[in-house]
Amino acid sequence: MKTFAALLAVLCAGAALPLHAAPLPEPVIAALKRAHIPLSDVGIVVQAVDAPAPLIAVHASQPMNPASTMKLLTTYAALETLGPAYRWKTEAYLDGKLKDGVLQGNLVFKGYGDPKLTMEQFWMWLRELRQRGLRDIRGDVILDHGYFADDTGNPATFDRDPTRAYNVSPSALLLNFNAIHVHLIPDGRRTTALIEPQLAGYTVQNNVAAAARMGCRGGKAVHARLEGNTIRLEGKISANCGEVDEYYSLLPHDRYFFSVFGALWKELGGTVEGGLRTGNVPAGLTPFATYVSPELAQMIRDINKFSNNIMARQVFLTLGVAGADAPADSGADVAEMQAGGDTAQDEAASAPAAGALPATAAAPAGSAAASAPRSIAWMQDWLKQEHLQFPELVMENGCGLSRKARISPLHLAALLQRAAHSPFYPELESSLPILGMDGTVKRRFHDTSLAGHAHLKTGTLDGVKAVAGYVDAADGRKWIVTFIINGPNASRGRAAQDALIAWVERNGQ
Repeated sequence: MKTFAALLAVLCAGAALPLHAAPLPEPVIAALKRAHIPLSDVGIVVQAVDAPAPLIAVHASQPMNPASTMKLLTTYAALETLGPAYRWKTEAYLDGKLKDGVLQGNLVFKGYGDPKLTMEQFWMWLRELRQRGLRDIRGDVILDHGYFADDTGNPATFDRDPTRAYNVSPSALLLNFNAIHVHLIPDGRRTTALIEPQLAGYTVQNNVAAAARMGCRGGKAVHARLEGNTIRLEGKISANCGEVDEYYSLLPHDRYFFSVFGALWKELGGTVEGGLRTGNVPAGLTPFATYVSPELAQMIRDINKFSNNIMARQVFLTLGVAGADAPADSGADVAEMQAGGDTAQDEAASAPAAGALPATAAAPAGSAAASAPRSIAWMQDWLKQEHLQFPELVMENGCGLSRKARISPLHLAALLQRAAHSPFYPELESSLPILGMDGTVKRRFHDTSLAGHAHLKTGTLDGVKAVAGYVDAADGRKWIVTFIINGPNASRGRAAQDALIAWVERNGQ
């Protein structure tokens, strides 16, 4: 086995191409021909984690759209800079006097970009606010999301459908992915619609029909739109194929947060007399209560296994601010960071602090809010510090939901090789979908001898089919595989990718 020093020399050069690469396996070539995918649309690297150069390299240096395999760069950079124990915080402040459960003033929420503040966690935290003595709010609810810049992009840019949950734009006060879960139950020719979460001030009009002659494949055609304070559901689902789940993002972040808060607060027995405002935490206040998120190592499992775009974007924006200023001592007590506010989670009392997040409501480092341009610049600087030369790299949002993103298969493999020798490699590998078992590769090689023998990140867009990760060969050796297809027939490329994965796992047979 090569020493890590020798491998580092290779990586510093941006990975080397072999002088005499092995030919592409015949099963892969045959699968590409059947799919009418020309070799010019393909970029492939197969390389052992302990080897200085690839065994197979096809158009390896060609800049290509990697789709969601770009999340590998975001999550690995986060592990290396923030650390697997990094946590985000969300703070609640009382701008007024609290007496006998009544706040004569405003309740202020300040966010720092938590990627996964879910309904369940938010409900538990609001319950803690009630336990701390807050019941009736005689002022407004003020949302401070200044940790992220306002210009986070247009959610309609990617595919002109801003209502789809995968198009949600980032927010420093992201709640429940800003998503509305619609559960449709066929009932004769009609449907019953269950909506979560409940939204204070909004009603639902369900016009979705159940069609008896509609097939199960593609057996749904449901659309949602917001008209004033009414959520209208239109379309049809199959009457014979069971219940259907859809997810939409219909409300702006602030209105969604306020509506969910209003419904939950009322459910908990609280009242709010005022309305919604945005602003900053007044100077001199200390948090009334602080919620601290699960650790980064848990977050990246959702990001990579289920290709969660908004979570990846939240992490990417965090890197531009917190990554540049991550303290050496990231294990301080949460209690020290909170300046008097305890978390709702009992276990957090001895957990690491929320990484580089400021202990007070101060502006982000350098007095500039987190933004995509700032994170892109940070990523380029970080790659240089790591001696990873990726001149072709184009990052738009850190998640791969982009028509502009580019990286070469060779450099994606170089990143994976560097990660394989990182102390945080176990966290990265365990975040990747397990072949034939879970995540986005659950159905690939299911119930075969290859199941469980690879950890792979997938990526799919119109005209893009990508897979990248680690394959454990039958002889015990670990291999890196990157296989990106950019072209009109990319969607037909799964068989060719599977053929290469099987070939590698069987030691080139």
